[in-house]
Amino acid sequence: MTHIRRRAPRRSVRVGIIGAGFGGIAAAVKLQQRTSATFVVFEQSPEVGGTWYDNRYPGCEVDIPSHAYSFSFLKYDWSHTHARQPELLRYAHEIVDAFGLRPHIRLNTKVTDVVWDDAAHHYVLRTDAGETHTFDVVISALGLLNVPNHPDWPGLDDFQGVSFHTSRWREDVDMGGKRVAVVGTGSTAAQVVPGIAASVKSLLVFQREPGWVEPKRERPFSARERWIYRHVPGAQRLHRARLFYQSIARFKAYDATSRSQERKRRACVDYIERTVGDPATREAVTPDYPWGCKRPVLASTFYEALNLAHVDLVPHPVASVTANGLVDSRGEHHEIDVLVMSTGFQPTKFLANLDVRGIGGRSIHDAWAERASAFLGVTVAGFPNFFILYGPNTNGGFSIIAQLERQAEVAAKAVRRLESGPGYVDTDERIQQRYVRWIDSQIARKASAMESGCRNYYHSPGGKNITQWPGAHLKYLVVTRLLHRIGIRRIAVPR
Repeated sequence: MTHIRRRAPRRSVRVGIIGAGFGGIAAAVKLQQRTSATFVVFEQSPEVGGTWYDNRYPGCEVDIPSHAYSFSFLKYDWSHTHARQPELLRYAHEIVDAFGLRPHIRLNTKVTDVVWDDAAHHYVLRTDAGETHTFDVVISALGLLNVPNHPDWPGLDDFQGVSFHTSRWREDVDMGGKRVAVVGTGSTAAQVVPGIAASVKSLLVFQREPGWVEPKRERPFSARERWIYRHVPGAQRLHRARLFYQSIARFKAYDATSRSQERKRRACVDYIERTVGDPATREAVTPDYPWGCKRPVLASTFYEALNLAHVDLVPHPVASVTANGLVDSRGEHHEIDVLVMSTGFQPTKFLANLDVRGIGGRSIHDAWAERASAFLGVTVAGFPNFFILYGPNTNGGFSIIAQLERQAEVAAKAVRRLESGPGYVDTDERIQQRYVRWIDSQIARKASAMESGCRNYYHSPGGKNITQWPGAHLKYLVVTRLLHRIGIRRIAVPR
């Protein structure tokens, strides 16, 4: 008699995804492609898109080439070498529609806490409306740059003009004929300043510390280029691969002692000398620290905007605010009508607005009391079946979209393992600690410029670099695909 071996039915796994930006979208697509799991995506905003929904300031665009700042699973007809905010938002919507994700997304729904049930081996997820939902797995895709950094300048509440953060842009404010101040000279400010310069009466740009600026060389793709990328087999993939290959060489400059570092600094200084007209301004915008200590700014029109007669650089931080202006650190008062705060975000406060509790009710913020850390930047020991996209030490790698895709794959592979039977997955704490030590050693050896003493957003209060990935994306791809089973272990439990 022939015995037929029947395959055991696969377990139905329920997944809750927090956030419908590119991270949450990647997680949903990978679950759909690689598992049979059911999932719900919770988004606190009225629409999908994450940072590209929130940020709508003039000049808003990505500073990574479009063909790299996109997912491998959907070919797209990009109009520019560096996509602008409206097109990036359309791209997010196109992915959602192409993969039929809309029925799975709950908009205007903020998740407040996620608590692991030790007996039932699942999570109870709660929303700000008081609803509770049960999931076997939770994936946080809240992003890194989503909590605005509002300065605590004395007198800010007394300012009688209009003030707002760049991530909460006031489209109802007409800046025509107004005296405007932009505080900050990072990547966002370098887009805002030329974006509004032509429409204002006067513009003050407050700089706490200069950053290294490189020309982005953005431009529209020609009709011929777009035809080739749409119709020639492999053309877009080849171009994408070339961009990632070039990023490997670029990362070498993060070694503060390398020749690549010298070349980068020289190129940036040359750019200043040939672009900035005023000698005092040239001196003020030239950093005295290695390239790569701060996130390099890619901007082709920022310096040109500083040359305009009605635009002035104030190379001093803001000390306080009055009813009608700003006082800089020298004590000089500057009268303004509109205050634009390009003061960044709080990237080292991971999951700041989410209470996550794992085994024994332990809070993830207590686990991170000394430093935020995660295996592969994705999982944390003691928090079973919980995955973080854009977690500790994953920023960088050239394209964060590619990084998010790798992280979503790690989560999907773990869910696939959970489908084989009862149990959960958790991270071995010893392996997580070894991984973190390796990250620290890689930063020290290959990204020493990040540790060279300037003000950047990379470091925890204890001084550890907890945001940056120490390499190009290829290294992260290899690490996630080789190590995910070593550190993330399935723990079986009786049926």
